[in-house]
Amino acid sequence: MTRFNLLLAAWLIAPCAFAAPLSFDTYLSAVETHSLELQAQNESVGSAKAGIGIAGLRPDPEFTLGATRETVHSVEHRPVTWNPAISMAIETGGKRAARIKAAHSNVTLAEETVAGFKSELYATAAAAYTEACRTRDVVTRKEHTMAALSTVVEANVVRRKAGDVGGIELLQSRVERDQFQAELTQARSEADSAMLNLSPPLGRQLDALFPDAQLACDFTAFAGGDTGTLVPQAMRERSDVRIARATLDHLRDGAALVRANRAVDPTVTVGLAAARGYHDGIDTGGNPVEGAARSRALSISLAIPIPLSRRDKGDVVQAEAGVTQAMLALRQAELKAETDVRAAQLHLRTAQERLTRYRDGVLLDAQKVVDGIGLSYVKGSASLLEWLAAQRSADEAYQGYVQARADVAIASTQLQLAIGQRPRL
Repeated sequence: MTRFNLLLAAWLIAPCAFAAPLSFDTYLSAVETHSLELQAQNESVGSAKAGIGIAGLRPDPEFTLGATRETVHSVEHRPVTWNPAISMAIETGGKRAARIKAAHSNVTLAEETVAGFKSELYATAAAAYTEACRTRDVVTRKEHTMAALSTVVEANVVRRKAGDVGGIELLQSRVERDQFQAELTQARSEADSAMLNLSPPLGRQLDALFPDAQLACDFTAFAGGDTGTLVPQAMRERSDVRIARATLDHLRDGAALVRANRAVDPTVTVGLAAARGYHDGIDTGGNPVEGAARSRALSISLAIPIPLSRRDKGDVVQAEAGVTQAMLALRQAELKAETDVRAAQLHLRTAQERLTRYRDGVLLDAQKVVDGIGLSYVKGSASLLEWLAAQRSADEAYQGYVQARADVAIASTQLQLAIGQRPRL
């Protein structure tokens, strides 16, 4: 009996050792640095910036070269007149400036889109980290319970030899221990899977960056603030609102470009007619032809399109419809942001109350019941089934506590993301 008490006490006070703790902030920084998906998204920003240079290009000049040959048969040569010309369209209506402005707003939209993807990546990483912590704590609790069950079996072996318990009770304790071993194996498998799920956001295996790292799961809930402070912050910083605002600006610039493109572009052509001289000769009919001296003639022409197609304003209507849709989408995003902030505050408050109830009441009471029935079982005044029932109840309470901690962490993350803030746990 003394040995049983010592083993049970050792199980209750067994410390948990953690080496090389990996904090959530360190993990999230590594995700930002190494995420393959984020790197792929960043390429869109470089592509959009390249569009600024493309937008600033002016129309290329066009070079044409024509040649005509006289019908005169000369002894020395057949005279050829060359007609080189350079033509270039002159952009009007501020097309180039409108293209550059639209390209700049496209860069802003690309950057905000990447920031929005980063927020989603934050949420994924936070959920994976929280789940890894939860499953690890579940395994730790089950290992403690497994140790307690093994202690009971060992104590019952001693008590069976002394005649204090029967063979059925010893067999029952072994059955419970062996069944719980299967639960422990399943819990370890889930914890291992949760650790593996930390790798995809990193873009590589977790062990490659943090060998043998243990997670630092001492979460601190986000303090937040009142709705009057958080909602305006969400309107300024939240990614989907910023994306909607950048989309509206880009479509407005696009509409301005459509209107600028309706202006006609005249084409200026500068040409030269160069005729080589020739001596007197005869034509194909045998008639004499007088020779001519070499000549040069400079020509300038202006071609202006007649904008009959501009009578249709379908492109302008389409562009303005896109702007109207973007304005409505922005209002919807702002409404959703305010709703999400309020909902996230409510969820966080509820999760914190639930965690407090577990930490300050349920968990302590369940452990007291286990301790009390454990002592009664040692003295022979309580049955094995009573002790097992109390132990299961305590395990369920602890798992509820672990889930409550995870819920607080997730709710805290959701509130921080709802106001456009980088999450901290």
